[in-house]
This record gives sequence, structure tokens and C-alpha cells, in this order.
Amino acid sequence: MGDGPGPSASLRMRHQLFDKLVYARIRAAMGGRIRHAMSGGSAMDRRLGLFFAGAGVHIYEGYGLTESTAAATANPPERTRYGTVGQAIPGVTVHIADDGEIWLRGDNVFDGYLNDPKATDETLHDGWLATGDLGSLDEDGYLTITGRKKEILVTSGGKSLSPGVLEERVRGHPLVGQCIVVGNDRPYVAALVTLDQEAVEHWLTMRGKPRMPPSELVRDADLETEVRRAVVAANTLVSRAESIRTFRILAQPFTEEHGLLTPSLKLKRKAIEKTYESEVEALYQA
Repeated sequence: MGDGPGPSASLRMRHQLFDKLVYARIRAAMGGRIRHAMSGGSAMDRRLGLFFAGAGVHIYEGYGLTESTAAATANPPERTRYGTVGQAIPGVTVHIADDGEIWLRGDNVFDGYLNDPKATDETLHDGWLATGDLGSLDEDGYLTITGRKKEILVTSGGKSLSPGVLEERVRGHPLVGQCIVVGNDRPYVAALVTLDQEAVEHWLTMRGKPRMPPSELVRDADLETEVRRAVVAANTLVSRAESIRTFRILAQPFTEEHGLLTPSLKLKRKAIEKTYESEVEALYQA
């Protein structure tokens, strides 16, 4: 997966030890014989892909829509680039529009929506399928998904940003369950964060802290420091104007039952901001 000299002898030895102690157990939990897997439906964190590759399980991520007859891009087995959804498959062309939207063209692209010419006209442009997703192409044609066009935030200062990049990195922290970035028509970017309850309970035990109700837990100074580290790490991916200025830890997760998640567990942004209107307002009162 690279042209460099490869790992040192010391690193290889450490990997062999780690393989026996940890990775072998992971493979055993998945049946013991799995070596390859496909991922789709939602972006996979680059670090997760690298972790499984280290365990000897190579996960190949692709990208596509119903309107493109499933996959339009895929990572080739011998040239996988984790953090991307691969290159266009044969017969497909990928184009990034001026506003960052991913457009697809090929025989796999559908002819239109049944009995819905308006939606068809909004989606198809001279044979190009406007996906509604945002992304970028590197010099070798590997596609990286950066967010959804309809989720773009525009601050009161006119700065546009895709919240997905920040949210994904914050969620990468073991103690974080969910994250939603806010800032539309606001002076700066902020975030609401929920906790991974199981991970937090383990963290409390390891820290020698007593269990506490969620309302008290979200005010724990050590926990806030941990979440702040996740926010600081996320901010390294964007410019200062796009970075998360402040955040609030919530006592309860976003759930489908409360109308805050879709059936596919995606954030219902407007519903969340409405439900937590007072918490969002407080982020801009300091």
C-alpha cells in the first residue's frame, strides 16, 4: 500500500507480539478465517481501517447510490487508501463540481425518478448524476467524502463548512458517542457532544471514580478535558475560522425514539437543534 522501505525490524517484532496478544483474538471473534471485508453505507474512519489492516483483516471501502446502481467507486485490493472510497470503477467517471459536489456519469447511472420529472431535472444534468455528497479527488483519482451538500453550515461571517469532517473526528474519541456541529448564521462554530456510556463506565473504573448520574457526569472536569482533547484534535483538520470554538456535553444520547435520528441512525439536525435550543443558545452567550 506504499512505496516506502516498510516497517523496521523492531516494529515488525512488536507487531508480531501484539498480533498474538490482541489481533488473534479479534480474528477469532469474527470466525478466525476472515481476511477481507467490504464497507459501505457510511464513511469508515481511516484509523479504523488501519487498525483492522494491522489485525490482518483488509476492509475495502466503496461508494455509490441507488441512483448509480450501487457502487461507483471502490478501493482496489492491492492499492487501498484508507480514508478514501477508492477510484471510479470501469465505465464510471467522477467529477467534482465547483461547489464541491460529487457528480457521477456512466451506464450505471439511472434514467430518472418514476413519475417525478422535477426531481429528475434537479438530479441529472446532461447525463451527470448530482449526488448531493461533497468530496475531493486526489492526483490518482481516489475519492474522499467530506460531507453532504444540504448539511453545509454558513456562519454569520459568511464562512462555509461541512460539519461531517469535524463530527467524525470528535466521534473517534473512545468516550464520545455522538457529535453535532452547529454554527449556521452564528458568529462561530460550536458542538453538542454525547457520551458512550459503556466506555465512560470503564473510564470511571480505571480512574477510581464513583459512578454518578448523567447530570453530574457531564460536569466532571476530567471528562470535559478528555472531550476537549477530541475537539482539539478535530480542529487540526480545518482552518481556524472553521474550528469548534466551544462545546457542551449532553446527559442523554440522540435516539430514534426521541425523533433525533433517522432509521439509519443519521442525525436529524433541525430536530436536535430544536430540542436542545437552550443548550445551543448557551454556547453563544459566553
